[in-house]
Amino acid sequence: MNNSIAKPYNLLPFRFERLNRDSVFISNECGEYIITSDENFKKLINYELGLRSDIFFNLKEKQIVTDTEIVPMIDMLATKYRTKKAFLNDFTSLHMVVPTLRCNSNCVYCQVSRKEESSKSFTMNRRTAKRIVDIIFESPSNSIKIEFQGGEPLLAFDIVKYIIEYAEWINLFKKKHLEFVICSNLTLMDQKKLGFLKNKNICISTSLDGFRALHNRNRPLQATPDSYGIVTEKINLCRSYLGKDRVGALMTTSRFSLGGMTQIVDEYVKQGFNAIFLRSLNPFGFAKQERHNIGYDIEEFIANYREALDYIIELNIQGVLFVECFAALLLTRILTPFSTGFVDMQSPAGVGISGVIYNYDGNVFVSDEARMLASMGDNKFLMGNVNKHSYQELFNSDFLHNLISSACLECLPGCSYCAFQPYCGADPVRNYSEQGNIIGHRPLSEVCKKNKAIIKHLLELIKRNDEKIDRVFWSWVTKRSIL
Repeated sequence: MNNSIAKPYNLLPFRFERLNRDSVFISNECGEYIITSDENFKKLINYELGLRSDIFFNLKEKQIVTDTEIVPMIDMLATKYRTKKAFLNDFTSLHMVVPTLRCNSNCVYCQVSRKEESSKSFTMNRRTAKRIVDIIFESPSNSIKIEFQGGEPLLAFDIVKYIIEYAEWINLFKKKHLEFVICSNLTLMDQKKLGFLKNKNICISTSLDGFRALHNRNRPLQATPDSYGIVTEKINLCRSYLGKDRVGALMTTSRFSLGGMTQIVDEYVKQGFNAIFLRSLNPFGFAKQERHNIGYDIEEFIANYREALDYIIELNIQGVLFVECFAALLLTRILTPFSTGFVDMQSPAGVGISGVIYNYDGNVFVSDEARMLASMGDNKFLMGNVNKHSYQELFNSDFLHNLISSACLECLPGCSYCAFQPYCGADPVRNYSEQGNIIGHRPLSEVCKKNKAIIKHLLELIKRNDEKIDRVFWSWVTKRSIL
């Protein structure tokens, strides 16, 4: 190309990745994208695209090229970028609270190093609970979600009740949007507890790993191996009090789950759920210690995930409304200009600034995974203690500032030039646990391998321009039935 010749158009910031030998994915800072041929890509970078061609108009519409003034295009990009980063406006809205570490389960992959149900310690006192709620309501966020984690929160239901009632009282003056979630194995749930929860803004999140044999293998109780029968019965009991849409479930993939993903999906459909989050193991607690028994290569998970996702898409095409939540999250980022509130997939990282967790003893950690590390003896991500530190000392500390400044994909090695960056997130705690430092090394990162593989699979499905698949994806994004 003769550089002395005036260029017919200007290139605006973009990233690219080759999907295959003849297909190139191009994205801008806001996640708007185009998939084009290798021939068109070469023409683009050599300034050989026709200004009246469809490909040029598509690229210009997405602010990847311009043949007009640059400043207005940059202003438009800036507006879109602010929309993508809108989650930063709320600051910390998710506040996880651990009333107790005691638990009555024996989950093979327990990430928090649970304590025995009979233990006399490891349960929060009212002074600490009150202080936690006071700290929570100093958050500038207009929305507050208090999520009870464990251990098993129902083993300290008096503390759960106290926190709910005290938070509601404070909110009479603060007037924030307040909601509660209880994450429980449900085995201790009864009508008396549900009677209290019924008139509160409560959602239940439980764990269901799949069909009976699999769930019992992954999540046996200390008192009985048949936890499946109890949890499915309690799910229906909770629905009868709170309503179907206020009871959700999560699954965790162990080695025993591999090869049975479609059966797991069938179990969720059978139990009346309309969504599933296909989760891989996290490298914390017992899951890390027992990885040789229950773990797997990330490539195995990816293959199983793709099989399950394709199966779920087919179910939807046949008329069964059922969502794979991780795919829906990614599709929202790929297909719309909006951000999502999923803390683990944000840049800058959501640790501390979007979500935070308060342990039973008042210790505050930047994330649930950080608490899991602490249970293994590593307090690297401890922010402080509510009984010793103020809100400003916890949330405006040099520690948190330095952590967040090192957790922006836009400046991380391997991420800064990745075409999929707008759809992904930074997780310094996972990097530290998996690779020994908060930055991480992308070629060895299991999270990076998983996210890239799933994003590429979704893009391949979008690229097909299959009307049925497109309708399924948009039904997930818009949360509306395909029918």
